[in-house]
Amino acid sequence: MSVLRCGWVKLSDPVYVAYHDEEWGKPLHEDRALFELFCLETQSAGLSWLTVLKKRAGYREVFEGFELEKVASYTDKDIDRIMESGLVIKSRPKIEAIITNAQNFLEIQREFGSLDSYFWGKVGRKAIINDVVNYKTAACTSEISDAMTKELKKRGFKFIGSTTLYAFMQACGMVDDHENGCWCKRS
Repeated sequence: MSVLRCGWVKLSDPVYVAYHDEEWGKPLHEDRALFELFCLETQSAGLSWLTVLKKRAGYREVFEGFELEKVASYTDKDIDRIMESGLVIKSRPKIEAIITNAQNFLEIQREFGSLDSYFWGKVGRKAIINDVVNYKTAACTSEISDAMTKELKKRGFKFIGSTTLYAFMQACGMVDDHENGCWCKRS
């Protein structure tokens, strides 16, 4: 008997299946992991998530494990190193955005105590479980992602929009948008 998964999962790609089964929608609370996921979501603007997912190891390598303080201190020399690595999507503005966003996240940590407190505070520290019959008809933004986008843009964040923020919320488990029949759906 086969396991029922969300309709967006490309069953022919083991990387995608593993991501869906082991990561997507699972509550994520550790600041380093939230920072990494946020950065990767910003990289997918204009691209498929699978493209970014397959380059995740490269991003982890060139961004030194996504240690927030370290990334926030990167200089033009680091940007050149990353661009020349061939391990990530070769977009200088997107790489610069990761560094700018890291600097802005340091301020959020000072203000809210942690990225976890900031992000999960937006949903009352409890996942929103949506009724998703078919992923094709599911929401791709929300009032929360709209408001968070406005707030983060005011703080100087780059390469973000409500759709990107909503995808981040889904990926880190703030929102459970697994299809109702999916084995990963929380009740």
